[in-house]
Amino acid sequence: MRESQIENYLKREIEKLGGLCYKFVSPGNRGVPDRLIILPNGQVIFVELKNETGKLSPIQVKTIETLKELKCRVFCLKSKPMVDKLIAELRVEL
Repeated sequence: MRESQIENYLKREIEKLGGLCYKFVSPGNRGVPDRLIILPNGQVIFVELKNETGKLSPIQVKTIETLKELKCRVFCLKSKPMVDKLIAELRVEL
C-alpha cells in the first residue's frame, strides 16, 4: 500500500473522532513528521507515515527523538492496521 493511501486513511479516521489532521511542513526544518493531529481534548500528536517497507531517514530519527525528549507524542505508522490501533487508543482517551 502506498504511503499516500495510509495518510488519507489516517486523516479520515481522525476527522471521524472530531479532530484535525494537518499536513505538517516546516520550511527550513527537514525531517519533521508528515502530519500534525489535534484532538478535541487538546492533545497534539505528530505522525510520520511510511509504506510497509519505508525507513526513517537519520534526520527523521533525530527529529522524532527530539520531539519525544520534549514529551511530545510521536508515532510512525506503516499500515492501516497501525492506524486502526492508534485510533482505538485515542478513542479511549477522548
